[in-house]
Amino acid sequence: MATKKKGRYSGIGGQAVLEGIMMKNKDKYAVAVRKADGEIEVDIDEYTGVTKGNVLKNIPFLRGVFNFIDSLVLGMKAINYSASFYEDEEDKATAFDKVMEKIFKDKTEKVLTGFITFLSVLLAVGIFIFLPYYLTAWITKNVRNDTLTALIEGVIRIIIFVLYIVLISISKDIKRVYRYHGAEHKCINCIEHGKPLTVENVMKSSRLHRRCGTSFLLLVILISVILFFFIRVDSPVLRLVIRLLLIPVIAGISYELLRFAGRSNNIIVKIISAPGLLLQKLTTKEPDESMVEVAIAAVEAVFDWKDFLKEKFDLKEEEYNLTKENTQQ
Repeated sequence: MATKKKGRYSGIGGQAVLEGIMMKNKDKYAVAVRKADGEIEVDIDEYTGVTKGNVLKNIPFLRGVFNFIDSLVLGMKAINYSASFYEDEEDKATAFDKVMEKIFKDKTEKVLTGFITFLSVLLAVGIFIFLPYYLTAWITKNVRNDTLTALIEGVIRIIIFVLYIVLISISKDIKRVYRYHGAEHKCINCIEHGKPLTVENVMKSSRLHRRCGTSFLLLVILISVILFFFIRVDSPVLRLVIRLLLIPVIAGISYELLRFAGRSNNIIVKIISAPGLLLQKLTTKEPDESMVEVAIAAVEAVFDWKDFLKEKFDLKEEEYNLTKENTQQ
């Protein structure tokens, strides 16, 4: 009987997009999309980030902020690329499109991506920071216990976040994205547990992974609850200002915890990871084999998994070939 292999950190990560997967390894990334005709289109490029190798990206806690910004920008870019395959060819450029192209020329896409990313951050701050604060103020207007007020705000913030995840999962398109999300996780789990990257092996792998954006966002929510509980001031305006100023701190702490969880496997890590893995049962769904094929194409475009298995698991070429033959039988 084959023994379960201990997971090894690969360094690759990804994101589900419209009918596809984006996978990133260091500065190289690939977006694989299943086109309407059934073919898989793979686009390979490099993304060095907003700071482009700045030393700040390597400083603990600070690097979490920059990595979060990079993930938003690259994620939006990958989504726009995947969506381009499903745009109506008869759609004509609007007056707004023409004005943007006239002003920004070949930089129009970058400007729009940056603007949409900025609006997304503002929306997230409004929903998950301001809304819980004002709801709490309305609910507890006659409450004089600061501890109780802080607890109520924390509970409301968590409820809003989970409710948001549940509501968007109702959409048919989002459900397909969640299935591709599951395919992304399954591919990474497959190779990080020493198995050759075949459709059969990937389908048998877990769709839950500790280094997931869902887990990161939940950590952000939970850590914000803790910090806001202990940091208290009397002025309502100052309370809001402090919440805004603490966002980079919260992102930095969350990133370090997620990074630690992705490289370790002790009891502390299991406790930290448990809420995020539980929430991933909502944000990931079981993919079909065609989705897994797309995910494999994205992985192989940026990552040599055969060398990884040889280095980390001492899996020799003949063992891989034997496994592949068994899969095909």
